[in-house]
Amino acid sequence: MTSSRTVTKTKVAKSRSKMAKDPMAVTWTENYSDTIEKYWKRLPKSVANIIVFLSVFILGATVRGEWLHIAAHFFRAFFGAGVSSAGTPDAPFNSSGPGGLPLYTNRLQNWPYYFVVSVIVSYTFFFGIGGFLHWYYYVNRRDRAHEWKCQPDNWLSPELERHEILLGSFSLFIGATISSLVSCYVMNGGETCIYYNIDEYGWTWYFISWPFTFIWQDYLTYWHHRMYHHPLLYRHFHKLHHKYKQPTAFSVTAIHPFEFVHMQGVMVSPMFLFPVHWTTFVTLLMYLYYHGIIDHSGINFKAYWWQPWQPDCIFHDNHHQYFHVNFGFNCELWDKIHGTYRQKDKIYNEEIFFGQGKDIADCDEAELVVDLAERRSENKLAYRGTVQEEQVQVLAKKLNKKK
Repeated sequence: MTSSRTVTKTKVAKSRSKMAKDPMAVTWTENYSDTIEKYWKRLPKSVANIIVFLSVFILGATVRGEWLHIAAHFFRAFFGAGVSSAGTPDAPFNSSGPGGLPLYTNRLQNWPYYFVVSVIVSYTFFFGIGGFLHWYYYVNRRDRAHEWKCQPDNWLSPELERHEILLGSFSLFIGATISSLVSCYVMNGGETCIYYNIDEYGWTWYFISWPFTFIWQDYLTYWHHRMYHHPLLYRHFHKLHHKYKQPTAFSVTAIHPFEFVHMQGVMVSPMFLFPVHWTTFVTLLMYLYYHGIIDHSGINFKAYWWQPWQPDCIFHDNHHQYFHVNFGFNCELWDKIHGTYRQKDKIYNEEIFFGQGKDIADCDEAELVVDLAERRSENKLAYRGTVQEEQVQVLAKKLNKKK
């Protein structure tokens, strides 16, 4: 007798048959799913869990090309690589840069090497580790979606999967290029506010700088994100990212190129605006990018006990499902302060802007029916307690009164 799991996999395979050989749809993992699963089953569960965690972490650190940026600060801190004690390049080349100026004058000597390495490694991890995570959840555990997926009954179409990979790949190229420029600049003694000796600003500022830098980046990101949900900017730029109503890890870089560059500027802004120790900057950067993958994964990851500020994955998944709400990333406090936090007595959709939602008392029956279906499609396991049930009950009661 054929198991339900085998039947499910067969249906999935048939529905994707037209794209079976398309690498941009990440279907290579589906083509080799049985082989991967054969060896995966041999691993102890604890080892398998560690591999998955490390895969998410590595993908988060590399998905925007920032791994090279992080490496540059590491080498500057321990080896002072490429820089003399006077802070000038050691052996500048005579190659030319923009405007005919020597590259070493612009602190960009040897930049082509940084660029090639950045692109190759970033794409290797993007497709390699990204493809593995796609297989682990979206192929291997597809028939058990109610155990792990935020929207277990709703999936991106193969066409949208391909779209997010194509767009994400292009944005990754931009990110890898920017990262190579910044890394080369840092390694050649370029001036920044990053410092490598704690004694320069003392231990008091070192410890204060951790929450200060985190709040700076996260609050600025909140307003950056909210700004792109203004009707004008949304329709011309950010709407592209919201094609993915059921986001996956690949959605994190599937952003309009203009917005992507703007976001990169927000992320690296501390290194040019105020003194921050390299360990603080690098650690927070990795934290932000790791949770960028988590938030877009579509998987019901929960924040750990030591992260009281960090919302669960469903928080940002709600943002994609309901569009103009929950603009924060690593701290839901900003949404609560500014009234853009999702409320159970309001409805949200792509046509209701500014994050305030629409009170259910002002909604007609058709609007309530559509929103109730959305609420019921969510996975209650993605929430803590009975939040999802309460969301459904409030709307169901209101709808019954209207009938």
